[in-house]
Amino acid sequence: MKVLGEASSYPYRSCIIVVFLSVSLFWLRPSTYHPQQQNLNPENVTRLESENETKTNYIIRFKQYKPAKDHRIYLESKVRSGGWGWIERINPATKYPTDFGVLWIEESGKEAVVGEIERLEMVKDVNVEFKYQRVLLGGSFPDGKKRPGKIFTSMSFEEGTESSPMADTSNTTLNWSRHLLAQKTQVTSMFGADHLWKKGYTGAKVKMAIFDTGIRADHPHFRKIKERTNWTNEDTLNDNLGHGTFVAGVIAGRNPECLGFASDTEIYAFRVFTDAQVSYTSWFLDAFNYAIATDMDVLNLSIGGPDYLDLPFVEKVWEITASNIIMVSAIGNDGPLYGTLNNPADQSDVIGVGGIDNDDHIASFSSRGMSTWELPHGYGRVKPDVVAYGRDIMGSKISTGCKSLSGTSVASPVVAGIVCLLVSVIPEARRKDLLNPASMKQALVEGAAKLSGPNMYEQGAGRVDLLESYEILKSYHPRASIFPSILDYNDCPYSWPFCRQPLYAGAMPIIFNTTILNGMGVIGYIESPPTWHPANEEGNLLSIHFKYPDVIWPWTGYLALHMQIKEEGAQFTGEIEGNVTVKVYSPPASGESGPRRSTCSLQLKLKVIPTPPRAKRILWDQFHSIKYPPGYIPRDSLDVRNDILDWHGDHLHTNFHIMYNMLRDAGYYIETLGSPLTCFDAQQYGTLLMVDLEDDYFPEEIEKLRDDVINTGLGLVVFAEWYNVDTMVKMRFFDDNTRSWWTPVTGGANIPALNNLLASFGIAFGDKILNGDFSIDGEQSRYASGTNIVRFPAGGFLHTFPLLDSSESGATQNLLLTEASKVMRNQFSPLLTVPWIFLIKLQ
Repeated sequence: MKVLGEASSYPYRSCIIVVFLSVSLFWLRPSTYHPQQQNLNPENVTRLESENETKTNYIIRFKQYKPAKDHRIYLESKVRSGGWGWIERINPATKYPTDFGVLWIEESGKEAVVGEIERLEMVKDVNVEFKYQRVLLGGSFPDGKKRPGKIFTSMSFEEGTESSPMADTSNTTLNWSRHLLAQKTQVTSMFGADHLWKKGYTGAKVKMAIFDTGIRADHPHFRKIKERTNWTNEDTLNDNLGHGTFVAGVIAGRNPECLGFASDTEIYAFRVFTDAQVSYTSWFLDAFNYAIATDMDVLNLSIGGPDYLDLPFVEKVWEITASNIIMVSAIGNDGPLYGTLNNPADQSDVIGVGGIDNDDHIASFSSRGMSTWELPHGYGRVKPDVVAYGRDIMGSKISTGCKSLSGTSVASPVVAGIVCLLVSVIPEARRKDLLNPASMKQALVEGAAKLSGPNMYEQGAGRVDLLESYEILKSYHPRASIFPSILDYNDCPYSWPFCRQPLYAGAMPIIFNTTILNGMGVIGYIESPPTWHPANEEGNLLSIHFKYPDVIWPWTGYLALHMQIKEEGAQFTGEIEGNVTVKVYSPPASGESGPRRSTCSLQLKLKVIPTPPRAKRILWDQFHSIKYPPGYIPRDSLDVRNDILDWHGDHLHTNFHIMYNMLRDAGYYIETLGSPLTCFDAQQYGTLLMVDLEDDYFPEEIEKLRDDVINTGLGLVVFAEWYNVDTMVKMRFFDDNTRSWWTPVTGGANIPALNNLLASFGIAFGDKILNGDFSIDGEQSRYASGTNIVRFPAGGFLHTFPLLDSSESGATQNLLLTEASKVMRNQFSPLLTVPWIFLIKLQ
């Protein structure tokens, strides 16, 4: 890197410290929660607002299914504390055993009551009842562009112009959102559905559960509306919004202008959202239990949200798929940002669907992978699983007629309709033996057509291919497989980011996280450790450490490869090929005498180069990154006022993927550190890159980093944002879900921790929040929500630009000169990162 000036008499020599201030524009949306609206029982929906302010609803999960009254009697006989009550739930699931109950608990005594309940032998856990609310923004995405100021997906189920994307957003409450995700195309012909119709396959005797906004009983577009159930606190079964009707139309509509895929599919409409687009965890749990009890075959969820730590919801989805219900779900409309997968589509047991346009390009609105459950210490899985047409698709209106919509809410029922059609291909007597969430996903991903251009975290296996999947299912035998089944460094850009950087000796492990699909049974086991089979002698230079679960359940597991080149390959140039095999077995099916066994194979084609020189090697600190959940990490840019949480996983291959590509284009090699700063050899790296970090540092880390910079010549790059206590206090909000005040655990970055880290170098950041525009070499750039420098080494060179001070502690917004140095030409996407760079040379 180029140094801007000569430093004079600083005591350290040959050390370069580069300090970046940056802003990442990710956000969530707040809304208001009303606990009195949780169920149909009038006793529980007519409390006075003053009463609601002192009570919170909790979900009590039990270890066994029993009638609700038995659970109630059990709690009433065991819990001695007062200040709580059982909430009756009146819905179609009432006649079946249940595994949970809903209680109201007074705030004044919640610790005692919750603690006493958690200690009961028959209680699994206690969780706050969450509210889900979708943001309705009229006809979103008519021009295919994602609106600024709105990260959460909203389906465009209204025709006409868009409403404002900047809805009223108070910072007083948090919206824990699962959004209905969804713009003129006869989509069935694009997949060749008529070929199967001519063979007599039309979805007959397939039970399709549509969790949405309901449907009208006399709708002329549908042949078989078998049942409509209402799980909300509104006294209606009808769809008054159009979302559920449209989804059902794409799956099973019979109007010639907007045909669905499987017109003979039996529709079971679960109304889980109100006209105000509100739902609650308990509504979903009851509806899921009912779907299990009534033996649904396929379930479509055109909703999603970021909170994969909502355990009652997530674990109930596992139970749904474990009950052999094939779940299809939209991955979200948060594209083109990476790392924006919505739950439950990000779960390995769910078929997660992304969207493409009619030219086979990834739709701009479609969320991108990878999954972020595994961050910061691991690496995400490939998602979506498949993509389908989701732009300008024709579907049914509320009462009659057709309209076009766009979104992954459209792509999801496209795949759900395809699944229904494929299920009907298998004779009814054999369906439950052959078809399950894993075998159907195998048919879809193995039959999919890989698109040229998008990478695996954009398209998954590719565009779903109905006819290819049909051919696979015709001759299917239960087996296990690995997805993706190949990692080919020659296949760029599909194998991005792996194909952008060859392997070399001495590097941090490269992690490739695959999914095991076990079509043999809901539960499976790894029979013996996976084995690497090199195709040639050079393949012995590759070392692979495998990580995998003890139990594969439900239907899926993971196989993570931690790949490194051995030291004897430090000068090797060439390719390594071979296969990884793993043996999986499942218990025998009914009538079988022995376990089912299958050998899975993963093909590897890797490029290897000699170890690059130290000056070209950059180490990225992933270990100290924190995101929501589980903590309240505020947004990086305060310009974004309708989102209060940083819920994306900061990673080189998600929101910083453009930076990664730029560094590779410049000839640098980037490795990822998933452990403390004490765990790497600084002599191997020219630069340590610390980007948007929120965690603290151990004293041992601070001491080692100082030694690395001073004595080994390690360069240091720090990306930070803002940290202002007054602003953080202003961002404090009352969350009605948890009935508690939430205060940020840090600012956009953990400036106090960074100051501790940099103190020995004579560098410290301040607490101002600066923003404004500037120009370098004629290049106009934006500096958003960064801080100032208050201490800097003697003899260092700083460059200044006039910026606004927008911190809460400032009496007025004053123009000031920031202590900055060089500004890198901004080649980053405005939706990702706008960097401000400080460069000093210590001598």
